[in-house]
Amino acid sequence: MLDTEPDLSKSLFLHIDFTSGAVAAVSGGSDSTALLLLLKHHLDRSAPATKLLAVTIDHGLRPGSAAEAQAVARLCATHAIAHRILTWSGPKPSTGLPAAAREARYRLLAEAAQAEGLGLILTGHTADDQAETVLMRQVRNDRLARKEGLARDEARGHADTAGRGLAGMAPATLYDWRSWILRPLLGMRRAALRDVLRRQDVDWADDPTNVDETFERPRLRAALTDRGGVQRVDNALALAAQEGSARRQLGLAAADLIRRFAIQPAAGLIRLDPGLLNAGEDRAAVYALRILLATTGGIAFLPDQARSEALFARLKTGFLCATLSRTVVDCRRAGIFLRREARGLPPAAAVTQGTLWDGRRRITLNNSSGALLIAPFGAAAKRPAIGEGETPPSLMRAALAAEPALWQAGECVGLPGDIRAPAVVEARPVVAPFARFLPSFDLAPARAVAGLIGAATVPPLPFSGHSAG
Repeated sequence: MLDTEPDLSKSLFLHIDFTSGAVAAVSGGSDSTALLLLLKHHLDRSAPATKLLAVTIDHGLRPGSAAEAQAVARLCATHAIAHRILTWSGPKPSTGLPAAAREARYRLLAEAAQAEGLGLILTGHTADDQAETVLMRQVRNDRLARKEGLARDEARGHADTAGRGLAGMAPATLYDWRSWILRPLLGMRRAALRDVLRRQDVDWADDPTNVDETFERPRLRAALTDRGGVQRVDNALALAAQEGSARRQLGLAAADLIRRFAIQPAAGLIRLDPGLLNAGEDRAAVYALRILLATTGGIAFLPDQARSEALFARLKTGFLCATLSRTVVDCRRAGIFLRREARGLPPAAAVTQGTLWDGRRRITLNNSSGALLIAPFGAAAKRPAIGEGETPPSLMRAALAAEPALWQAGECVGLPGDIRAPAVVEARPVVAPFARFLPSFDLAPARAVAGLIGAATVPPLPFSGHSAG
């Protein structure tokens, strides 16, 4: 039963660790305004020294957006809440505007949090938003099911047939592997939050784009106002809970398989023990394979479910060499090896702080890089002596050739981290499909792969004795 009592702050925020402070994303709409005031009430009672910053993102897409941001500033001043207005500047895309605006919003919120040394970002997503998200993904899944395989693969960024997308929004998402975004209102209906604001005599802004049926979400929202809308919402929320639980369990099983059957014998090379194929957990094994393929290839989306299942079935039949998601899958007596294919590697470029090289390595500069360039090791990979072992030296060299190397005046000066390479550059591996957004549903496999490839440790969940998985 959804809690609709006027004082919700204790039940909504008690399990969150606010030690490092928080940013509240406040647009001026009812949901985010209620979030801010309930959060302020909670912190005043339980942790008055906690730093709270309200941030309003002005996307600059409507004439009234600046005035709405100023209205939030006045509300914050009334309640003694620090507030910042950040503007999404630059050209706006002609297509995919909602997605681009969402990406810009999270980027600006994360930048504000990091600038102020705050560890959390809270957003006002509600149960209504969750139901709409799930219903939209159901519609997309239905469309994909009616299309041929090629078209479905091209739409791989949408929810896949395994139901991952039907879990909806996670209660917590790690952004850029460093900032936790929390959604504490996912169990609250919008109507209940508006009742809270009315009782406090607090007004809110209604964004006209929320009823602009040019966009998918407002069209769906309008369709839910008929007599069957309430039941559709309830069904969608039940489905999200079910699929969220299933996604967590699948992730736990996949993580266990990765730890049991995967090793990294050399940089850029993953070896899977053939025992993975007969572990009796095919669904989890395919999921683990998809994550490892995307990570090895530096792809932000998991490879297509059907193509991954077909590859897994072929691996069971014997030796093969195939490519999926920019990853070469080489099945031999020595094991199943995954490495980045040689095609489509980045050209030589100046070393730049924060660059995500080839979707696989995060570049960090310790100080000036001088005239250094970063480019694939390439033919220089033939020079190092490769030690004897279970892994074929030819595979180790092929994997090494696709790794980033430092170059100066046309000469390779080593791989980042090598003894002979300049110490000013670090190229840390990343878990590609989760490098930008890591939903708490997927924490277990993300942690397992991070440990496998030597990526940075996943920051701990900001919850006290609770799991947001």
